[in-house]
Amino acid sequence: MERDNLMHGARTALNTNEEIRAWAEQYLKEKTRAEQPESSDEEFEKYWKYHKPEIMHAGAAEAMQAFKQRDREN
Repeated sequence: MERDNLMHGARTALNTNEEIRAWAEQYLKEKTRAEQPESSDEEFEKYWKYHKPEIMHAGAAEAMQAFKQRDREN
């Protein structure tokens, strides 16, 4: 249940703040790209286009945590 609340809060933040959403999208895109080094850029862009919604949904809490950590380091 706590995980669901954390994810819901993160998704709400991403949906209400364009700056955070853009940062989180780039973070998750780079992370996903690093996990697929064998894919060409073209193959990855096609993959990202179709899987971005589910990746953004599943990675919302992780991306928000990384965003907050980034703020602490700066």
